[in-house]
Amino acid sequence: MKIYTRTGDGGETSLFDGTRVRKNDPRVDAYGDVDELNAWLGLARASSLDPAIDSDVMHIQRDLFALGAQLADPADKIAARVMKAALTDADVDRLERLIDRLEQELPPLRRFILAGGTPAGATLHVARAVCRRAERRIVSLHPPVALVLVRYVNRLSDLLFVMGRVVNHRSGAPEIDW
Repeated sequence: MKIYTRTGDGGETSLFDGTRVRKNDPRVDAYGDVDELNAWLGLARASSLDPAIDSDVMHIQRDLFALGAQLADPADKIAARVMKAALTDADVDRLERLIDRLEQELPPLRRFILAGGTPAGATLHVARAVCRRAERRIVSLHPPVALVLVRYVNRLSDLLFVMGRVVNHRSGAPEIDW
C-alpha cells in the first residue's frame, strides 16, 4: 500500500462514509487537532516519562485514534462495528480516576502556574493546550457529536494538566506562579 493516493491533491479528503469534503472542513479541522494532540503525546512519551505515566499516555493515544475515527464518521458507519473505535462513559471515568490518583501527589493549586518545567512536563502542557483547541473545534461541529466525546476531551485536558504537574513534581522542577 502506498502512502500517497493523489486523491487529496485538489484540496479534498474523504470521510469514513466516502463523502468528499474540503480539507478545511470543520470536521477535518477537529480530527486534525486530535491527530496533532496525539503527536504531542508521542513527543511527551519520547521525553523520558516514567513507565506508569507512559503506559497511561499510550492508552490515551489509542483513545485518540478512536476519537478521530468517530469524528471522521458523522454517519456512524464504523463506530458500531469496530469496538476499538468507541469511546464510552467508562473511558471518561478512567480519566477521572487517574486525575484523582495523580492529584494526591501534588500540593494544592492556589494560583495559575506557568507552563514549563522538564521537557516531558512542558510537552504535556502543550498537549493540554492542543486538547483544549480540539475541544473547541469538536463542540462547534454540526451535526453535534456524541456528548461522551466532548466529556472525554474535556476531562483529558484536565488530566494532561495534572500529568504535566506530576511529571515536573516528580523530577523536582518547581512550579512558577503567574
